[in-house]
Amino acid sequence: MEIHIGDRIADVTLVNKDGNRVQLTVDGVPYDVDIVMAENGSCSILHNGKSYNAELIRNEGGKSYTVNAHYQSYNVEIIDSQAKYLRMRKGADERQQDKIISPMPGKVVSIPVKVGDILKAGDIVAVIEAMKMQSNYKVNSECVVKEILVKEGDSVNSNQVIMTLDVINEEN
Repeated sequence: MEIHIGDRIADVTLVNKDGNRVQLTVDGVPYDVDIVMAENGSCSILHNGKSYNAELIRNEGGKSYTVNAHYQSYNVEIIDSQAKYLRMRKGADERQQDKIISPMPGKVVSIPVKVGDILKAGDIVAVIEAMKMQSNYKVNSECVVKEILVKEGDSVNSNQVIMTLDVINEEN
């Protein structure tokens, strides 16, 4: 995934997670850290025997944060595989398509909707796990669930249609 920190773009990959111990790479450089998150958004990070503290404040939209650390504030935006895929494929401002497609192979963790549900922009229609990370798939306009082609626990392939939708046309 990409993480935008101000003007800097970092390529971050989760390699392994075991409890609080996390192995990741940032721009190809490996890091082994111990991370403890508190419910109030405080985060304690232990790396190479040094302790770091940060406060994470979630902004509107869910994947944008203000991070306060060392008497400085940083605006951070997480661009996960779904958001990156959508930006590359069709641009962020395009209208909702009539289907939800898995951009990569993975496992269906959750389908929180059923056929006939009326959805609003931002509603989550599927959660898919790929490479030990879960991605929420959302609609970006009002629509109705027409058909669900997978069930929880199913494996999906790249570019597999997992759900069809009837998009509600708001234009008159």
